[in-house]
Amino acid sequence: MKIHTLAHILIVAAILLASSCRTKHDLAYFDDLKDSQSGVLTTTEHTVRLEPESELIINVTSSVPAASAQFNLPYTNPALSGTTDTSTAPQVKTYEVDNKGNIDFPVLGSIHVAGMTTYELKEYLEQRISEYVKDPIVSVRLQGYKITVIGEVGQPRTIYTSSDRYSILNALGDCGDLTDYAKRDNILVMRRTSDNQLEYGRLDLRNSDITKSPYFWLKNNDVVIVDPNNVKQDNSKYNQNNAYKLSVVSTIVGISASIISLVIALTVK
Repeated sequence: MKIHTLAHILIVAAILLASSCRTKHDLAYFDDLKDSQSGVLTTTEHTVRLEPESELIINVTSSVPAASAQFNLPYTNPALSGTTDTSTAPQVKTYEVDNKGNIDFPVLGSIHVAGMTTYELKEYLEQRISEYVKDPIVSVRLQGYKITVIGEVGQPRTIYTSSDRYSILNALGDCGDLTDYAKRDNILVMRRTSDNQLEYGRLDLRNSDITKSPYFWLKNNDVVIVDPNNVKQDNSKYNQNNAYKLSVVSTIVGISASIISLVIALTVK
């Protein structure tokens, strides 16, 4: 019985030892600034330019509303078909930039807007519409764009934002931050280019130089991938591989203990 008990004690000790041997990992952001009390970080020039799949809200007004009305899209009723709900206010339709970079604008027809800023499009439309309406006033704003964040974050999801400046830090914050198992020095950002290719860049959140990266400010349809660190990967490997080994060892020890118990019993007799 003593041999049987000793075998099980050794197994339990081995399991506790394996679970306690975890690789240390740093959870800090901008670790290179830990000894600095203040300073200034340089960021890349960031100008949001229109691209395919951008959604725009464009409104045209003038001193003669009837004259400028033809340049506005009609309102839509968001109430579901077949319901009697009339409490929801009508909403303005949006312009979606097609895969060629164009929008179909009332009266003016197809306009190539890809590469423009919202301000440049506003100036262009005011110039064109002034041929029909005196002193038109045009407002142009982005309805928003989407960022997808997956991997080791609190809440992996797709984010919809209308902010002109939306950084990797904003995205991670909106997803509940990185988990303790996230690899902070190798955040992957994938981005679709104008020729329909995928480019990518990696960010090290421990280093303040990421503010200079072209991937620090996110763009429409960017995908952020947060990989697990070595601790998470080691745990996963342990769960998949060592669990099987532990089962085999336990079986062998159990059989051995039974044989030993039988031998002891026969010896006593």
